[in-house]
Amino acid sequence: MSSMMPHVSRSVSFPALSRDVADALASGGAVVALESTILAHGLPAPQNRDAADELEEEVRAHGAVPATVAVLDGVPRVGLNAAELDRVCGGDLDKLSVRDLGVAVGLGRDGATTVAATAALAAAAGVPLFATGGLGGVHRGARDTWDVSADLAALARTGVLVVCSGVKSILDVAATLEVLETESVPVLGYGTDAFPGFYRRDSGHAVPWRVDSPAEAAAVWRAHRDLSPGVGAVLAQPVPVDDELDAALHDRLLTEGLALLAERGITGKDVTPALLEHFHAGSDGASLRTNLALVRANAGLAARVAVALAGG
Repeated sequence: MSSMMPHVSRSVSFPALSRDVADALASGGAVVALESTILAHGLPAPQNRDAADELEEEVRAHGAVPATVAVLDGVPRVGLNAAELDRVCGGDLDKLSVRDLGVAVGLGRDGATTVAATAALAAAAGVPLFATGGLGGVHRGARDTWDVSADLAALARTGVLVVCSGVKSILDVAATLEVLETESVPVLGYGTDAFPGFYRRDSGHAVPWRVDSPAEAAAVWRAHRDLSPGVGAVLAQPVPVDDELDAALHDRLLTEGLALLAERGITGKDVTPALLEHFHAGSDGASLRTNLALVRANAGLAARVAVALAGG
């Protein structure tokens, strides 16, 4: 008798859509994809489960259908029910970028999707945009480590508009913007001439283009989609003024966080969760409130842009 494992054939729909999402797409309605990594790895329990409901409600409040994205039981899903959101927020999910999707599906695993993986699954489902907190980018010291987020390459080949609050200050912002330019991914500032720095409204770098309404953002996306099919775009909105993290506190936590990463040898996909935890602990929860505020604002903006797209 052969000792080889038998071949297992998996038959799944790529991706599986919730009824609400499928109905909205079929009727030409507005849909906003939401990433699940922020719930599974970016926010602590139980705030993450509350945030899942708040983000979906923010999308609905502005006339669009929310579609949280994850892989559960080896099935890529665009749109989750309450029980599935419970699983995402309950812990023990793998962190999945694009390279990990096939592995998770083939092995029947549960995983939360990053910006790159969410973009890929949203595009496959026909959802034109999604909201998140911060975009991944070029890490400091990348000349030596080659540590560059897969988000950037994914946007270069995935036709989705990403609504975010720029990138976290741990990153090399200038290099990140340079890579986006090289990959022909347009970066739009929403109501700002400055590229946001996640916890801070201004990263110290300018945005190439500015839009001031959902209608303008939708018009730019339509034109970009027609002229550069299959290439994504970034719509960067600063954190609300009242929710911006104090500058002195931010700078202290950043300095400490970078030292902590170096001391513990933390690299790659473990950097962001470690940094977020340090900011949360060191700010007595202030960074968490900022994080939630900016993600909520981005979900609302994405919904308004989605409605403008559907109406056009």
